Amino acid sequence: MTVLKTSLRNFFAHKGRMALSAIAVLLSVAFVSGTLVFTDTMNTTFDKLFQATSSDVTVSAKGSSDTGETTSRTGKPPVMPASVVGKVRGAQGVEKAEGTVGSTAVTVIDAHRDKLSPSSGAPTIVGSWNSNDARTMKITKGTAPQGPDQVMVDEDTASKHHLKLGDDIGMISVVGTHHARVSGIAAFQVTNPGAAIFYLDTKTAQQTLVGKTGVYTNVNVTAAKGVTNDQLKKNVTAALGHGYKVQTAKEVADANQKSVESFLNVMKYAMLGFAGIAFLVGIFLIINTFSMLVAQRTREIGLMRAIGSSRRQVNRSVLIEALLLGVIGSVLGVGAGVGIAVGLMKLMGKMGMHLSTDDLTVAWTTPAVGLLLGVVVTVLAAYLPARRAGKVSPMAALRDAGAPADARAGAVRAVIGLLLTAAGGWSLYVAATADKAKAGSGWLGLGVVTTLIGFVVIGPLLAAGLVRVLGAIILRIFGPVGRMAERNALRNPRRTGATGAALMIGLALVACLSVVGSSMVASATDQLDKTVGTDFIIQGDQEYTLINPQMVQKIKATPGLERVTEYKLLDADLATPDGRVSEKETINAADPTYAQDLRTKTVAGNLADAYKPDSMSVFEGFAKKHGIKLGSTVSVDFKDGTTAKLTVRAITSDDVVVDKGAMYASIATAAKYVPADRMPLDQLVFATAKDGQKAAAYKALKSTLRDDPALTVRDQTDYKKALKDQIGQLLNMIYGLLALAIIVAVLGVVNTLALSVVERTREIGLMRAIGLSRRQLRRMIRLESVVIAVFGALLGLGLGMGWGATAQQLLALEGLKVLDIPWPTIITVFVASAFVGLFAALIPAFRAGRMNVLNAIATD
Repeated sequence: MTVLKTSLRNFFAHKGRMALSAIAVLLSVAFVSGTLVFTDTMNTTFDKLFQATSSDVTVSAKGSSDTGETTSRTGKPPVMPASVVGKVRGAQGVEKAEGTVGSTAVTVIDAHRDKLSPSSGAPTIVGSWNSNDARTMKITKGTAPQGPDQVMVDEDTASKHHLKLGDDIGMISVVGTHHARVSGIAAFQVTNPGAAIFYLDTKTAQQTLVGKTGVYTNVNVTAAKGVTNDQLKKNVTAALGHGYKVQTAKEVADANQKSVESFLNVMKYAMLGFAGIAFLVGIFLIINTFSMLVAQRTREIGLMRAIGSSRRQVNRSVLIEALLLGVIGSVLGVGAGVGIAVGLMKLMGKMGMHLSTDDLTVAWTTPAVGLLLGVVVTVLAAYLPARRAGKVSPMAALRDAGAPADARAGAVRAVIGLLLTAAGGWSLYVAATADKAKAGSGWLGLGVVTTLIGFVVIGPLLAAGLVRVLGAIILRIFGPVGRMAERNALRNPRRTGATGAALMIGLALVACLSVVGSSMVASATDQLDKTVGTDFIIQGDQEYTLINPQMVQKIKATPGLERVTEYKLLDADLATPDGRVSEKETINAADPTYAQDLRTKTVAGNLADAYKPDSMSVFEGFAKKHGIKLGSTVSVDFKDGTTAKLTVRAITSDDVVVDKGAMYASIATAAKYVPADRMPLDQLVFATAKDGQKAAAYKALKSTLRDDPALTVRDQTDYKKALKDQIGQLLNMIYGLLALAIIVAVLGVVNTLALSVVERTREIGLMRAIGLSRRQLRRMIRLESVVIAVFGALLGLGLGMGWGATAQQLLALEGLKVLDIPWPTIITVFVASAFVGLFAALIPAFRAGRMNVLNAIATD
């Protein structure tokens, strides 16, 4: 009980000093809890949606996915004849069966040709209005579609794009463009996570999406009273045979939920990873806080030991303070986490994904995980300072106001740090010189972890050296004040090293990712310059957006073009000369001019020969694996056609970036074995302008593509910019998440300085008494903060660039051979670190300047 009382008294006596450490715990726990609440809420939202919109049993065409998506490489959804509905109705236990048509391979535009697709990446769905939709949607304005000139839109999409009754809507599919006017607006009865949905009457949907009537993509089946969904599925399967996909409502919902969860899990674990980084940085803050508090209470601890307190009691007293800090920070963090989750939901709403707070899900595991994680991390971080406090000798404590330095421990630490750093450097060297990326990636991971730990352990030794160098460069120009700032930073190298290490972690990751991202862009740009021999690339803005034949003809008719190359992807199983079958391979079918559009290196043969009749190419790795040589015959079983015997005329190099691992054949060869109505649409179209007409052709192509806003034409400059923007957006998102760790690191600098000011109260009073002005005092503290921040930045940026350069060497094995150091980013981060130091010193410097000189001198 005495230990507990002592701990409580000390904790509340130093509550101001504990506040920043509590904030670090709070932020880290809040990020973890917010991530868990957010992803659980999204799971709940989608689960409710899938359960509400699924019929008792759904019959789909063969070839449709488990999630109900009805797109294919042909641009048309897989369909069933209308006779299937009659067969289903005749099955035992069926109360009702209704055929429906739907597709996601549609671009919807308004009267101004602006796309009405969601900005969140959610699908655009065009389908037939049916009784199942009537169960989950409520018509709030107008009426359901009743003819070819009418379309109904969901309320969220109508609100976002300011659609009203009577507005013109265009639906662009492989069949063509169908125009209709808004006849009604319907609201979801459950939360719509962001899909844009447009309803047509059944006959119009069939014509618009498939090009003919009398076919359906799905049949919604309702069970008769007393019939379970599983039994109904058996009955329907017995009536139809096994040529169709038959799923219960639970199976459809589970398949959709599994698809969503795969995306959510990636986001969830990525965000938790960044929360872990913030926790790691917070550990340094907590260690520093308790180390300094223990040092400041050396006399007090000595008195406790002198009057009979054991080492265990002193140790336990400090750990109880850490436990209180962890509990308070974690409880507040869990509450803040719910707020973060709500904020993320609002942010997603602005991006087009609507999530209702009515579905906010806080599972019992979330506060349990948050509390456990926060408390355990805080107590573990405080263990070393607590152990150090227990070792304080009563006589030594009574003789000295500070804890004596352990020279032997410092030497052991330096040796361990050097060994770890050397081991990490060796691992990075092995990774950089690896022959295979997979083997090298393991060494890279080991090198990153080992060098990071090594730099943390060796931090005090590095601080003693680097701070002197920085002092000579930065601080000496400020005269005596600068020299005092340097000595203050050197006074406790262990503290300076730990504070700098907290900042080092976040900046090392920033530098590493910057180098990798910049190298990827530079390498891809270099490859484009070397290999792409065409002027323009036309493609859809979404993966599933294909180019229909009508648009291809318009592109070919564009003035100023010398040649146009079509490019399709076909699924096939390949039987190779070694007797094995390689399933689910992709054949890249193109016009023979593609050999000019893409200058791909070959290790054998000429790529142009692969476009001869009944010919193909394979890539180097595939050829080695299956013993394929020039002249070998490969049996190609096209998924949507028959089997072809193709002769290998070329073997392409694996040392490429564009179309790496592609197998080529001509469209004419594929057309011999795949029926015209099953031939995939073009994935890409390449166009080359006539000499001297590039600018005019570019302008003409843009004019042509106005008829289909889902398609984009890019010249090589546009393509490079798009690639750079994509990687830049990803990096900016990662930097935003890393900002949490950097904020915690800044709190560490603030806390270190604040406690250092308290520790040096008497010293500050004496300096003020002999003539140091308040302005000079504040400058001294600011300079000390800047040098600590710059020290951490130097370590982080140097370490991160080393990681990034090693990672690029592994990427070089995949064809990304250009190492590009983004010096503007590195320099900006370095300079920003100095400003971070200035910012962190504002409050400690202000408090130091306001000290009463006499009271400070009288402080014991």
